[in-house]
Amino acid sequence: MSDSPFDVIAVGAHPDDIEIACGGTLAKLVRQGHRVGIIDLTDGEPTPLSSGPEVRLAEARLAAETLGVQDRMTLDLPNRRLFDTFEARVALATQLRKYRPRLVIGLGGKTPTASPDHYQASLVIEAAVFYAKLTKWEEHFAGLPPFIVPRRLECFLGVRTPTEHGTMVVDITDTLETKLAAIACYQSQFSPTKARSLDGIRALAVQQGMSAGFAAGELLACPTQWGTRDLMGLLFGP
Repeated sequence: MSDSPFDVIAVGAHPDDIEIACGGTLAKLVRQGHRVGIIDLTDGEPTPLSSGPEVRLAEARLAAETLGVQDRMTLDLPNRRLFDTFEARVALATQLRKYRPRLVIGLGGKTPTASPDHYQASLVIEAAVFYAKLTKWEEHFAGLPPFIVPRRLECFLGVRTPTEHGTMVVDITDTLETKLAAIACYQSQFSPTKARSLDGIRALAVQQGMSAGFAAGELLACPTQWGTRDLMGLLFGP
């Protein structure tokens, strides 16, 4: 990743998490002119149909290009053994201090029938946002100065609807096909025999969109209270 600040950094446990959870939102932000990056905490390997990390990383680069995001990086944390440790918190917080995003979008909640790495990732992300702003601790962050992340949102894998946070639906009507094309870049994860998985992701986007009056959408949540200085602008757009 280049050293320039980012408007948005999205963080997932594995390559493909972010595409599934909020790929349409990222593609939309790129189209709106924002500088967007993705950080994967692990390389997602091993997996049954991939011959090695180089395959998954190549798929991740192609998926990022499909979404149009400006940069992507993978941290050296272990797949299947991802835990909310001090070392993991520092590794991510160091990148947040370096790239100084205005918004961090990270995985939220648990995925009971899928990898426990997802929930651990959500804990690491929450802690890293806090660690990024701590003063008098620069020796843990390559000497980088503290940085306060202005906003953090959570995105979700699967159909889980959070009840403890305020939620919103982003209209991805015009980027749904881009989202699906990015997910399809992961041929090692979405082989032709798993084509129904893409159908399910499409159906969820349609359902979430329809709940807010859109043709397709993605659910995001804010772990703190929402606020606005422009109620009509919030409700009806610019």
